[in-house]
Amino acid sequence: MRFSTSLITLLCAMLLNHLVIAEHTNNWAVLVSTSRFWFNYRHMANVLSMYRTVKRLGIPDSQIILMLSDDVACNSRNLFPGTVFNNKDHAIDLYGENVEVDYRGYEVTVENFIRLLTDRWSEDQPKSKRLLTDENSNIFIYMTGHGGDDFLKFQDAEEIASEDIADAFEQMHEKKRYNEIFFMIDTCQANTMYSKFYSPNILAIGSSRLDESSYSHHSDVEIGVAVIDRFTYYTLEFLEKIEKNSTLTLKDLFDSYTLENVHSHVGVREDLFDRDPAETLITDFFGNVQNIIPDDMSRKDFAGKYNYDGGNEKLSRNVLNLAIEKATEEREVSEKAISPTSLRIVNSVNQNARKISNDTQQKNGSYSIVILGLSTLLGILYFIMRNDNQALKTI
Repeated sequence: MRFSTSLITLLCAMLLNHLVIAEHTNNWAVLVSTSRFWFNYRHMANVLSMYRTVKRLGIPDSQIILMLSDDVACNSRNLFPGTVFNNKDHAIDLYGENVEVDYRGYEVTVENFIRLLTDRWSEDQPKSKRLLTDENSNIFIYMTGHGGDDFLKFQDAEEIASEDIADAFEQMHEKKRYNEIFFMIDTCQANTMYSKFYSPNILAIGSSRLDESSYSHHSDVEIGVAVIDRFTYYTLEFLEKIEKNSTLTLKDLFDSYTLENVHSHVGVREDLFDRDPAETLITDFFGNVQNIIPDDMSRKDFAGKYNYDGGNEKLSRNVLNLAIEKATEEREVSEKAISPTSLRIVNSVNQNARKISNDTQQKNGSYSIVILGLSTLLGILYFIMRNDNQALKTI
């Protein structure tokens, strides 16, 4: 019985793991406003604006961590109680019914931010307040607040240094907690905050270089304070044109920033990033991941809809061949502990799988073949579990 179960687990894992074409399988967002007090209204508007955008593009609340002081909407000086706006036209209430704040008030600390990234929590930490990423996760991290040369203030009480974030990212890398990270920060001297990064697959952008301020965009006369920062304003102006199926890239976003609009020099660091930003879709970080494979890719209507031309046929054959090789290795190691009946059935599985693999060379429906092969393997191996139990007990 032990052999049958392990073989099923092995084959399922190998086949399902290689069916995923995309390099990542899930997207997360960590959105942080490090300020508090009424005069920092714009920082809360910044982060809530990014929150609204990633939700609109498909990232669910369960994969968004929102950290903010949350002391603006119900502030006694707010002429519009229970609301937060990012424009003087008051067209969008950012603080609507669907805002889920994960860390608010004095929970927004350097310690909690580092613990969030590295997942260093006690057992009683709720899952809803944890960053439950893995090696297949793309993470968008956005931070806004008051900063300086290599530091960002938290709640006017403490600071986080660029080295702190860099070391946290390295821990994430060592613990296989991300596939890629896109780090964006809007603060004075923002570009210094990514200067110490040294871990792979991190792309970073900041609103201003060393010795430069990051400016607000405009004030609301009725509210009495600035309601959004320039860098975030023009980021949103670009992202509002994006839909879930957009083919625009991060390079398109970077090229949209101008000194005339932002009033500071936006910086980009891409030397740690393996991909070309010109070939990295905006939705690789700002959208949800939805890889849907139709049951019958050989049908012309599916082929046209999904731009399928049979190019993945080789992948399907490789997947099946790899599964066969792994199963053969497992069989050789455990051969002495298998009954003759089990061995004959496993050999039959291998022969059938090779036949399916060879057949794919003459067919375009590669994904249907993979699914058929997986179903065949599971069916036969289930027969082993159910009927060969007695044979294994006699060994």
